[in-house]
Amino acid sequence: MDLLKIYLKQRKHGFLLFFLCSLIFLLAFYLYALPLGAALYPIAVCLILSLFLFWWDFGTVRKKHRKLMELCQLPAELIKELPEVDSPDDADYQAVIDTLRREYSRLQTDFSVKYRDMVDYYTIWAHQIKTPIAAMRLTLQSEDSPLSRQLSEDLQRIEQYVEMVLAFLRLDSSSRDYVFREQELDPIIRDAIKKLAGSFIRKKIPLFYEPITEKVLTDEKWLSFVIEQLLSNAVKYTNRGSVTIAMEKPKTLCIRDTGIGIAPEDLPRVFEKSYTGYNGRIDKKASGIGLYLCKRICDNLGHRITIQSSLDSGTAVRIDLEQADLQVE
Repeated sequence: MDLLKIYLKQRKHGFLLFFLCSLIFLLAFYLYALPLGAALYPIAVCLILSLFLFWWDFGTVRKKHRKLMELCQLPAELIKELPEVDSPDDADYQAVIDTLRREYSRLQTDFSVKYRDMVDYYTIWAHQIKTPIAAMRLTLQSEDSPLSRQLSEDLQRIEQYVEMVLAFLRLDSSSRDYVFREQELDPIIRDAIKKLAGSFIRKKIPLFYEPITEKVLTDEKWLSFVIEQLLSNAVKYTNRGSVTIAMEKPKTLCIRDTGIGIAPEDLPRVFEKSYTGYNGRIDKKASGIGLYLCKRICDNLGHRITIQSSLDSGTAVRIDLEQADLQVE
């Protein structure tokens, strides 16, 4: 109906011209005292013919409109064939569209090249920075003092940030290196605990964990990143109390803390990129990237991650590790 209204509005000058011509024709017959019936008959015939042509023309316009609407649903790079040109305006518009399409293709190519260069640079940087980190860790292991322990903890945090950079770069990579196998959860969790042991000791936060014998179908490297990130958040935002790692049925890993919690208004948005919320105002260095990465990785792994929390009562993060059977490598 909207298309018909637009069409009638575009053709209003033609309808007005037909009406004026018919009126002039009748007026001429009247002034010359000719029978008006002789004029009404050809006017009626012309009107019927005009209505037929109008309906045919509207059908052509509607067909072109549907074709254009179908093209609107396609990505720009897939729009190849536009409707046939049947007016100078159509030719001009298609020329403009072709120009814009070529410019879009050029910009997309330039952006892809620059993006690949950026990803390659930061990937190389992240791998290169691991060498001095490893060297500094070896140096700090030769002594045991409050300063060396603090430096080791800071170094571990730097290493975690580097891993976040790599994870962020690999999320949208066309060659995602996910390798699904049946993995034992206990070694993955213990490795994450070992990395964060210094933080637990420094803050005197007890960690309650009973060995988990469950096996899950997942990618060990990516799941390790998620668990380490969640444990890091737990100890970071817990000043008193404890952190607990437990297995809930069915195959749900729960990491619970007694920390500062998350405000109710922030819970729906905690997995958004760069969203820090109430905790971000407390910790000015919060980036809002950690939970975003965890959510994206869990989605890619086929695991469901959820958060329950309230202010000053702690947070419980659950990862549902049960999924449809996949082909095991």
